[in-house]
Amino acid sequence: MRNVSKLVLVLLIACAAAGVFAQAPKAAGANLTIGLVMVGPYNDHGWSQAHYDGMQYVLGKVPGTKLVYIDKANSADRPGTTVSQLAESLVAQGAKLICFSSDDMSDEATKFAQAHKDIFVIMSSGDAVWKDGKNYKDMPNMINIMGKMEYMKMVAGVAAAMTTKTGKIGFLGPLINDETRRLAAAAYLGAKYAWVNYRKMDPAKLEFKVTWIGFWFNIPGVTSDPTQVADDFFNSGFDVVISGIDTTEAVAEAKKFRGQKKDVWAMPYDYKFAMDEGKDVCLGVPYFNWGPAYVTNVKAAMDGSWKSHFEWNDPDWKNINNPDTSAVGFINGTLSGPATYAVNKFIGELAAGLNLWKGPLNLQDKSSYLKSGQAATDLQIWYLPQLLEGMTGQSVAK
Repeated sequence: MRNVSKLVLVLLIACAAAGVFAQAPKAAGANLTIGLVMVGPYNDHGWSQAHYDGMQYVLGKVPGTKLVYIDKANSADRPGTTVSQLAESLVAQGAKLICFSSDDMSDEATKFAQAHKDIFVIMSSGDAVWKDGKNYKDMPNMINIMGKMEYMKMVAGVAAAMTTKTGKIGFLGPLINDETRRLAAAAYLGAKYAWVNYRKMDPAKLEFKVTWIGFWFNIPGVTSDPTQVADDFFNSGFDVVISGIDTTEAVAEAKKFRGQKKDVWAMPYDYKFAMDEGKDVCLGVPYFNWGPAYVTNVKAAMDGSWKSHFEWNDPDWKNINNPDTSAVGFINGTLSGPATYAVNKFIGELAAGLNLWKGPLNLQDKSSYLKSGQAATDLQIWYLPQLLEGMTGQSVAK
């Protein structure tokens, strides 16, 4: 019996060391200081501002909350510092919940969460606590949040296909990873669907090209210049550019070309009001609405109901632009009557169950991705290994 007791004790110690008995941090109670780490400027009219506004939504909805933040958390703007170190500075200001708001921060967010088990952590766009995912780690203090932007990129693709006069659509991409491949592919799927089913055109006559700049926004001397990439599209017959980067260069360049009497259009990304910089050339904007998910999880940190999990949130199909319920949305811009009709029809079809992630679909190298009639799983979509057949551009970073 004594040996059995020793064995049990050894096992308990081993389990404790492995984190088997790790628990979520203690409930924050009536007051909570939130630390937000943003990869770009808080007012970038894109990804970072969408997160900043999401936290402003939290402050308005959850009494007792306070926000401290750091923006421009990237190696170019803050050389010599790591994202986890920047998060430490927010903890020093009293933050008990840290939100890392870029896929680029995934490794640093994991490092921080493992080192600070008493701090709540939200990693937006990551998958570290997705039990079915490839990168799962047991971290009771972390939650992953992402909106199903794939739907809204499909809508953007429909708007582009219904508008293009040349049949040439450009996609201005950031860096290459799972997230950006699947979002570019979603835009292509929407464009191809509208081209074939609404415009009754030959799919072989639709050109969809992806050009990557190398990061989420322009870093002179490091990335390709998104202004030049947009210009290259417009100068080579692409009359619609869908942006996948955090900032609005595609809109600015479309506006410049329109001033030269050229019929070109663009679609910005991420931020609800990104069209304000060029409404006359914007077909619409697919955007994130982080507020509702942030509110739910901030409340969980405060009341003790926090539980580590992964969430990939759908639009509210009753109203995709409801600020209190929909994780992602799409606002129509300068669309023709037929394009407006097609976009609204397509949203209705998605709401009714239309699934474009369904075979037969091949990857860019012509290998089979989905067999005929086969619907993709969440894992197959999330970890899309290549662009799809019919798209041009790199699938893997060099």
